[in-house]
Amino acid sequence: MGKKIFVICPVRNVSKKVRNKIDGYVYYMESNGYEVYWPDQDNPYQNTDRVGFLICDYNRERMLEADEVHIWYDKNSIGFVFDLGMFFIILRLQRPKKFVIINTADVKPTPHKSFENVLIDLSQRLNQYFQKDI
Repeated sequence: MGKKIFVICPVRNVSKKVRNKIDGYVYYMESNGYEVYWPDQDNPYQNTDRVGFLICDYNRERMLEADEVHIWYDKNSIGFVFDLGMFFIILRLQRPKKFVIINTADVKPTPHKSFENVLIDLSQRLNQYFQKDI
């Protein structure tokens, strides 16, 4: 298989419309040779872990193994915030990973501190890092 991608995205309370869009994105990436880890489908503890610790721990391990992290931004997702925090820590412990915002139309800069601004800045910083390799 090709490069490994970890998808940060909403899982609980995600609308059917958004879930279908993420599913389409995952299918597209897999059909182009990527190995995609999508927590909603690939975490074996998703339906059995009543606390959430095993889910988070398993996701962390898959994120550590990934070559790239792609994100579907949802400002209402608590899991998104948690996974983004893990990604920040991983960036400090390992080599940088390519970072892709999937739903860029939903991520607009704000005049105040926000996760939107963090994502945009992070994407720009990591893109600059990977541009050096070209």
